[in-house]
Amino acid sequence: MGRRRSVATCGIVLAAWWCFGQIPVGSRTRVIEVLADRDSRYKIAGEKIPEISVKAGEPIVLRITARKAKSWNRDGSIHGFSLLRAKDRSKVAGWDLLLRPGTQEFSMIAPDEPGEYVVVCTVICSEDHEGMFMRFVVTQ
Repeated sequence: MGRRRSVATCGIVLAAWWCFGQIPVGSRTRVIEVLADRDSRYKIAGEKIPEISVKAGEPIVLRITARKAKSWNRDGSIHGFSLLRAKDRSKVAGWDLLLRPGTQEFSMIAPDEPGEYVVVCTVICSEDHEGMFMRFVVTQ
């Protein structure tokens, strides 16, 4: 019976990934913690310069804590988290997240294309908003 349940669970996970480009949080999924801080900067604990490095197609969970800067959108979002290709600044589909105050988790699949990307804030959060970005690297 346990084997059947595992096969069914795998089918559900694959169906969710195929339909939505995202997967449910699972025990094998790496959690990456990011702070979108009140000084309009992304931060990662223990890193002087924040950078995320993932493998192509890797399932991840982004656990993002957002702290209010000086302004926010009418919908209550205080920061954004959008992934752009570094070479041409084009958006990566499914990676346009709006952040509300507090901690949120997003189940994501890393882009399949290895290379350099940049995370940018899409909410005008303060006069320092333009400096709110970080490097995102996808390896094979």
